[in-house]
Amino acid sequence: MPALDGLPAFDAAAHRRVVVVAAHPDDETLGAAGVLRALHRAGAQLALVVATDGEAAYPGLDAPARRELATVRRAELAAAMRAQGLDGVPVTWLGLPDSGLADRADALCTALAPLLAGADAVLAPWPGDPHPDHRAAGLAAIAAAPVTAHAWSYPIWMWAWTEPGDTGIPWDRARAVPLDTAARRARRAAVDCYVSQVGPGPDGSPAVLAAGLLDHVDRAADVVFREPRTASAPVDRFADLYAGGRDPWAADSWYERRKRAVVVASLPRERYASAFEPGCGAGELTVELAGRCDRLLASDPVDAVVERARTATAGRPGVVVQRAALPDGVPLGPLDLAVFSEVLYYLDDDTVAAVLDRTLAALEPGGDVVAVHWRGWPPEAPRDAAATHRMLAERRELEPVMAHVDEEFLLQVLRRR
Repeated sequence: MPALDGLPAFDAAAHRRVVVVAAHPDDETLGAAGVLRALHRAGAQLALVVATDGEAAYPGLDAPARRELATVRRAELAAAMRAQGLDGVPVTWLGLPDSGLADRADALCTALAPLLAGADAVLAPWPGDPHPDHRAAGLAAIAAAPVTAHAWSYPIWMWAWTEPGDTGIPWDRARAVPLDTAARRARRAAVDCYVSQVGPGPDGSPAVLAAGLLDHVDRAADVVFREPRTASAPVDRFADLYAGGRDPWAADSWYERRKRAVVVASLPRERYASAFEPGCGAGELTVELAGRCDRLLASDPVDAVVERARTATAGRPGVVVQRAALPDGVPLGPLDLAVFSEVLYYLDDDTVAAVLDRTLAALEPGGDVVAVHWRGWPPEAPRDAAATHRMLAERRELEPVMAHVDEEFLLQVLRRR
């Protein structure tokens, strides 16, 4: 396990409306109390959804005793939220069967979808957590989240039930929320509210939370994992962004102007015979690439923005703009330049592989591939810039030519062997 204070920080101020999903009452406190506190203090609007009442915490209880425990656990959660200063956070109870979420994945997704609508971030149990209910809740929340929401997860039983060096823990996607003394005391006070879990069960069973987890309650930081989407960003999302002639990327901003200038300055050759630029948008970079290429095929899957790119490049000899999505839009070649500007991280792994297969088949030996991506992680994207650029670097057909790293974007130029 890496040192928690060495992990990148979670930016609580980046989110405005966050829906927190818990499989059981107490998950939100054990796994994410510090995260909720940080979000609340940063001004985020929080809502909590609890999938079950936790009535099966002690399997030996009969049906009446389980119903009574469910009532107790709801009251304990209310007390725990008050102890953390979060008593104003609305709580939705789904009432699904405790220890049975894996068998009700579809029902859970259906119930969560309207509750997550409008959120710009979803925080749910880590889908890799050893507890099956936690895994089910995490997977359902990610599946039900709107495409515009950032997906984050929090581990719970990972702290007690996994080995520090477990390779299944995605530390490369981890962010930390350091906890000061006040935050640790607030969590401890909230945990103490769950009397039914920290003390003996109603039937005299040993306490549920005595199995090592409480040893980790006073940890120095909470950890969240960014959860990647498994599917490419839908074309409809980009059509919505461009609707009404909007400029979703602020093409005239200093970031965009500087990025385009660095891309063009990084081209190793003064002149290219045949180039390809997918995801061209309104054609701002296309115009600048046209000055370095004899022939340039640009493409985008959104009809309206294709027309704007055609207008922007009208009169530029050798430029063709077509409506096409990836990977089908990759031309047969021959090419000596392919430029991927903030497009590959929106594609799922299989699609990126197919795009690179087709591009490398079309690219002549000695031809160049340029990739540039913002260093943030768009909510619609299956991965961030660093992970995307690693996929290119791992292709044996390509050798590195140059790399540019700054605080805002990554750029790399690779050459076809």
